[in-house]
Amino acid sequence: MEQNTGLVPCYVFHVICFVPPSCQNKKNNLNWEDKQSTPQFFPLWREKTGAGQEIFMSSLDNAAKIKKLDQQNMLGSIIELPLQCRQAWQESQQVKLPVSYKGVKNIVINGMGGSGLGGEIIQFLFWEKLKLPLQVINSYTLPASVGKDTLYLVSSYSGNTEEVLGTLPAAKKCGAKIMGIATGGKLGAMIKTGQIPGYIITEKHNPCGQPRMGVGYSVFGQLGLLARCGVVKLSSAEVNLAIKNFSALSSKFGSGVLKSKNPAKQIAEKLLGRIPCLVVADFLAGNAHAFRNQFNENSKNFANYFVVSEMNHHLLEGLSFPKKAKKILRFLFIQSDLYYSVNRRRIEITKEVVESNGVDFIEYQLRGKTKLEQALELLSFGSYVNFYLAILNGVDPSPIPWVDYFKEQLGK
Repeated sequence: MEQNTGLVPCYVFHVICFVPPSCQNKKNNLNWEDKQSTPQFFPLWREKTGAGQEIFMSSLDNAAKIKKLDQQNMLGSIIELPLQCRQAWQESQQVKLPVSYKGVKNIVINGMGGSGLGGEIIQFLFWEKLKLPLQVINSYTLPASVGKDTLYLVSSYSGNTEEVLGTLPAAKKCGAKIMGIATGGKLGAMIKTGQIPGYIITEKHNPCGQPRMGVGYSVFGQLGLLARCGVVKLSSAEVNLAIKNFSALSSKFGSGVLKSKNPAKQIAEKLLGRIPCLVVADFLAGNAHAFRNQFNENSKNFANYFVVSEMNHHLLEGLSFPKKAKKILRFLFIQSDLYYSVNRRRIEITKEVVESNGVDFIEYQLRGKTKLEQALELLSFGSYVNFYLAILNGVDPSPIPWVDYFKEQLGK
């Protein structure tokens, strides 16, 4: 485990960016405008005190530097995540669904990327409460289990995701009970014209406009629809209390909280230049999936996640080679008092094995009183951590040039 020496290192990074063709010469793609440029970013910056003494401060405490990089205001979307949750829960509760939707025998949710994060979180968070089997897919095709007794929820933030839309003819043919969630596009038009029931998101609280940062809409929009169908039992009182506590987390992780008192900024600095390996257990597996995805898209950083106890049956033997990996891997253990008791013990032993193999680890302890509160806490913590890591990496977290490039090439 990393030792606290009391010394603060000063890093200077020179980042050389190759520009995907789709992003060259576009004004809003900071650091990709000119492939010949060599952007620089300083995780520490100089400031003089009133007495004229020069001191170093964390760049994560420099609001001007953050604003300069965060061109599309992703920070605003993170701050407004609780408002997304409240809006989506209240509005989805008003959606009218056919009575037959309450007589289903299984649930399938289909969504890609950010649109699929809600389903990932829900299936593990409500693992012990769901009375029906729930399967989350990311696919052009349907599993054979989809039939007339299936509740089929299609999620596409844009409303135009080809994989999701492509499954609708087959779902209709087999008589599945279809419902959707989108901001607009083709799927939104289907919902609006009554072709399928569902929830159209009015995008009030996602200023950066990125689907992955509308995860509050995804989680609580889908939860609301599932609750309306009677397959998830969740009271508004429980939801409102969890969202209230969720809102308070900005005073802990927000950009205005100095690094010395901000665990999200501290964790981000410890992950700088490393490959994060998230470790969670049971009900937080879906959260880890979302955390990892946002590391990739927001921080532009390779990352992975592992779930206890499954990881204990294979990963522990994979820490020996290559030797060079030990210098860049850093495990982040997410601790919870609500994990299954044996899994809490497993995590402690896993930490011992990781350390014995010469790999660094850090950890974060969740404080929420319920599983829902802890899932929202990790959603907030993860969003801030990967945002701050993007700032330390010297990139605007919103643009996704390689994903856009890929889509353009696929569409030719």
